[in-house]
Amino acid sequence: MMKQVMLTAIIAIGTVTSFAQDAEVKRLKDESNKTVKKEPEQKDGWTKGGVFNLNLSQGASRNWAAGAEKFSFSVNALANTFAYYKKRRNAWDNSLNVQYGIVNATSIGTRKNDDRIDLLSRYGYQLGDTAKSRWYLSGLVNLRTQMTTGYNYTVEPKEKNSNFFAPAYLLVSPGIMYKPNATFDIFLSPVTSRWVIVNEANKDIRRLFNFTDTTKMAINEIGAFLTANLKKDLAKNINLTSRLDLFSNYKNNPQNIDVFWTNTLGFKVNKYIGVSYNFDLIYDHDVKNVKTGGLLGTQLKSLLGIGFTATF
Repeated sequence: MMKQVMLTAIIAIGTVTSFAQDAEVKRLKDESNKTVKKEPEQKDGWTKGGVFNLNLSQGASRNWAAGAEKFSFSVNALANTFAYYKKRRNAWDNSLNVQYGIVNATSIGTRKNDDRIDLLSRYGYQLGDTAKSRWYLSGLVNLRTQMTTGYNYTVEPKEKNSNFFAPAYLLVSPGIMYKPNATFDIFLSPVTSRWVIVNEANKDIRRLFNFTDTTKMAINEIGAFLTANLKKDLAKNINLTSRLDLFSNYKNNPQNIDVFWTNTLGFKVNKYIGVSYNFDLIYDHDVKNVKTGGLLGTQLKSLLGIGFTATF
């Protein structure tokens, strides 16, 4: 009888222990799944959306001993839209980024502090026999320019140094794209054609963008091109959009890589109020300094704003 009781107790303890171990294993798996979050896959059909930001700031002073502008006002607007299409092996991604800003202050008057039009369209055909393949035979077209006239304020009177389509960068590139999920992709092309366009008769403006023949309106460059794109929600109300373009001109100093890196970090305070931070870095070995005529070097620009925001 005692042996049967002991045997029953051992079996019961073993069963409870087994259940407990199974429960613990399940809990650990659940915790692991929570920690390692898979990135979303792009669904078939159209995926559209975007964000619009409008930021305003104003300041004023009178008899301020520490020194301050009597009056200052700035407005910055940003519209970043996208339309992605996927059907079976075909993927077509389109994005348009428009930014513009002006600042007015008593000491400097009115001038712009941001100006960009950036249109990108890219098609990819999925390679491999499986739907899980992340590689695409691809091609893209990219156009970058500005909307209004830019000036050199280091001289008096100010001198015009840029305008709409002066400059403009038109890039046509066939290549291979790696797209593991809907938030990140990287595109590489060993042979890319890029046109630098300056639609201005002013020869001095064309010289700023390395036009050796100032009678031409455009110059062509052939080189290698890489672009990487990230569009990710870092938290519930925080999102990051980042794009890095690298271009090596085979015709002139291919070791000097042209860099275009743009970033937008958005913080959603509530439905209509948000904080946006934009950081841009540009390096183009061919662009000259307006003041000295030497190489311009690395260009940096950042904008921080609080204002109206809308996601659509």
